[in-house]
Amino acid sequence: MPYLKIYIHFVWSTKNRFPYLNTIESRQLVWKHIKENAIKKDIYIDFINGYEDHCHCLISLKINQSVDKMMQLIKGESSYWINKNNHLFPNLSGKKFEWQDEYFALSVSESILPRVRNYIKNQESHHKKRTFKSEYDEIIDKYKIVKEN
Repeated sequence: MPYLKIYIHFVWSTKNRFPYLNTIESRQLVWKHIKENAIKKDIYIDFINGYEDHCHCLISLKINQSVDKMMQLIKGESSYWINKNNHLFPNLSGKKFEWQDEYFALSVSESILPRVRNYIKNQESHHKKRTFKSEYDEIIDKYKIVKEN
């Protein structure tokens, strides 16, 4: 039996970075639902949080899981659930909720897991000072992320 321990920090945004999740309550509902659904799909979410227009998720991949499949399962099911329960999300007001197609995924060394968890945990205060776009652009530059086709 193979042994595997790979942590990935996923980040993805709402379509066109629209602030659909503009209340703490709406964000908490979505993060809770994503975690509950992940358990059903045997996805281990170590930590999840985000802000009005994006989500950060720390996942430990299992041997039969791929980055692309995790995003497909999480984003697809959660957007379906949000649209089905749109009455819980006042900022949707008749709009269809969608996540942006793109995302980024960074490997995380076990030695910095506490720092990454803390970073994800503090999204509310972090984004009172800084936009997601500036954070996103900085991460793309800092880690020299190349967009895959």
